[in-house]
Amino acid sequence: MTSRAASKAGAMHPDAMARDAVPQHAMPHGAILVVEDEAVLARNIQRYLQREGFEVRIAPTGQDGLQQFEEFGPDVVLLDLGLPDIGGLEVLARIRARDAMAKAIILTAHGSTQVAVDAMKAGACDYLSKPLALGELKLAVERAVGQERLEGALSYYRGRDARGSGLDQMLGEAPATLALKRGIARLLDAERHLSPGDLPPPVLIRGETGSGKDLVARALHFDGHRRAGPFIEVNCAAIPADRLEGELFGHERGASADARERRLGLVEAAHGGTLFLDEIGDLDLALQVKLLRLIEDRAVRRLGSTRDRRVDVRFVAATHRPLEAMVAAEQFRADLYYRLRVVTLDVPPLRERGDDVLLLARHFLALHGRRYGRPGLRLAAGAQALIRHHAWPGNVRELSNAIEQAVLSTEDQLVEADNLALAPAATRQPVASAGELLADGELTLTKAERLVISRAMEQAGGNVSRAARALGVSRDTLRYRLGKLGHPEAG
Repeated sequence: MTSRAASKAGAMHPDAMARDAVPQHAMPHGAILVVEDEAVLARNIQRYLQREGFEVRIAPTGQDGLQQFEEFGPDVVLLDLGLPDIGGLEVLARIRARDAMAKAIILTAHGSTQVAVDAMKAGACDYLSKPLALGELKLAVERAVGQERLEGALSYYRGRDARGSGLDQMLGEAPATLALKRGIARLLDAERHLSPGDLPPPVLIRGETGSGKDLVARALHFDGHRRAGPFIEVNCAAIPADRLEGELFGHERGASADARERRLGLVEAAHGGTLFLDEIGDLDLALQVKLLRLIEDRAVRRLGSTRDRRVDVRFVAATHRPLEAMVAAEQFRADLYYRLRVVTLDVPPLRERGDDVLLLARHFLALHGRRYGRPGLRLAAGAQALIRHHAWPGNVRELSNAIEQAVLSTEDQLVEADNLALAPAATRQPVASAGELLADGELTLTKAERLVISRAMEQAGGNVSRAARALGVSRDTLRYRLGKLGHPEAG
């Protein structure tokens, strides 16, 4: 054995082989490629990192390392500078040319400042001198894996920041609003008692468009124990189905004609935090299968990859669609529906929140007044009456837009009813009587259903929840039937 080989063979601290073996995790923390020509050292590193939960492969030469980098797609490369065929810095340059996001940690027995500077200039994310300390090696690898995930999160959008989030931002004192807040608070309190490593259950938020489902999702994150992690929000209806899979799961370089470099998906970007899937009812059936597997296995596989990566993600989904009815119609997978609705939170529509509408109107008036340099604006009595009696089919979003328009149109400090320019409420269809339905001598199932539902809605004053209770069906089912019948309260 040469002096160089002897030095490298002994380049692991004596406690490397003395530690008790730890079973390898079912799902690796990350994939590590060790490019090291000394077999003993490489095997020691491999065994240690495998015990720590990583998947590790060894390449004894620079050329082999480049080939395995292409095939294996590691998260981090541990790269020796003194390779027998190609210099370590040259290997690093070729790796970075193939994948600009690649993370490499340089290992060398020549611990000079200039070597470290050259390695960092070449794109290395860290530098370790031999002999290696196990704790230092583990920390460096974990930092590199975490840095990749952080960069992935920043390369997408991480949602809005914590300002304007949390239970204290959910304004209102109506019974329905207070009930929702209590439900969120109970859930967060229960989650504080989870053991380390236990993941909180998925949450399904239901409510009409514009009712504030996103505020509930943000409260679950920013008031919970994951507040320090990323909050990733994706609207499943806003991204074409052929792109959404790549956005969620990411891809390896070469997975498609457009995949010129490796890209982390939103799922991996949300590691340690919350993934908020808004408008989950619009998710393509094929993607529903993959989402179900992700939630159950807590693992993600990038497009073009053969390896699963473990993720620590809290799933929150929201929809305005009647998922229960969609399941019955085979438009939404039953197994995914029941997996998502471990905890269900219903956001009440604005028309069911009583005087909350005025409280919110004043809040938006102050907010938009500050934005446009119009502080001190007030609502006239006529404007308040109109706001109180409007149906608000667009809910809180419609109210905010109406107040913003009023701020821009009013010429003095008093906002009048004319400044609100509200859209006229939808006209309800007349309720047919049994005699009218039987006028042609035939009573069909559709006619009978329309009669029963119309009567229930009329008696409930247009309130879908009350009508559903009277009919003995769920609110989602009634909304689905209303939509099929073309009823204006279908939402």
